[in-house]
Amino acid sequence: MEVDGWLSEASRIESPNCDDRPPGETVSLIVVHAISLPPAQFAGDDIIRLFTNQLDPNAHPYYSQISGLQVSAHFLIRRDGRVIQFVSCWQRAWHAGLSEWNGRPRCNDFSLGIELEGCDELPFENAQYAALLALIGRLAAHYPIDAVVGHSDISPGRKTDPGPCFDWQRLASIGDLPGRFRRLG
Repeated sequence: MEVDGWLSEASRIESPNCDDRPPGETVSLIVVHAISLPPAQFAGDDIIRLFTNQLDPNAHPYYSQISGLQVSAHFLIRRDGRVIQFVSCWQRAWHAGLSEWNGRPRCNDFSLGIELEGCDELPFENAQYAALLALIGRLAAHYPIDAVVGHSDISPGRKTDPGPCFDWQRLASIGDLPGRFRRLG
């Protein structure tokens, strides 16, 4: 990790959809998400366009519903395992929305958001699990991470991602997560 919160191994595409964390706030949570644009389609650049406010609302019928959103995540892991970083870990990315974890509201304040290119209906790729585990390990070396959770865990009833096809046990089985990690919820 470079001193400015950017991971040197990730491709860097800066999103304007971020701001400063509250003073004194410590990153202690990783939130795993899933996203695909258009829905259930992969490999295009529309996720990048969404996170950089360049999504064309006329490019797909679904986009007219979301083109005005100002959202981002710290990281996106593509289907082939490539990692793109949109927001410095020192800043607050706008990924969690209305959320709460262990009685603490506003999860964006104290979390890092990792989007996996995927959807609720299809399994994730081996390369994504490997990249996610490596990324979690890298982040845990720099931040006191207490938990790795899904968006559905911090926004129950509102969000379903990373979805039923995400295999939490597989993630844990392909490598040793540091002992302080736990998934609650």
